[in-house]
Amino acid sequence: MHVWDFLEWFVMIFFFIAYFMILFSVITDIFSDHDMNGGVKALWIILIIVTWWLGLLIYLIVRGKGMAARRQALYEQAKKQQDDYIRDVAGTSHTDELEKAAKLHKAGTLNDKEFEALKKKILAS
Repeated sequence: MHVWDFLEWFVMIFFFIAYFMILFSVITDIFSDHDMNGGVKALWIILIIVTWWLGLLIYLIVRGKGMAARRQALYEQAKKQQDDYIRDVAGTSHTDELEKAAKLHKAGTLNDKEFEALKKKILAS
């Protein structure tokens, strides 16, 4: 086996993996796009199956700019849902923490200096 044979296999494997990464990315984008109806999705899938890499290239040219926007919107939605869930489970907000600190201050558990330090810490977070 010569060095060129190894290099040829290496390049072929690289393109094979790259093709599948692009394929999965495009298929995920097709099925996660709620603005596209089922018939259009089916046509894109058929084009990709029939023409292989050419179908992927056409999809990336036609809808590539929107892919990034849709993916970013999905990430932002997931982050918002996660933040909302964390807030619900934790059950505390800055207002809740300030109210607790004020109650401790009124009860005499915290002196003025400790209360002010705690208030600054709560507002800074």
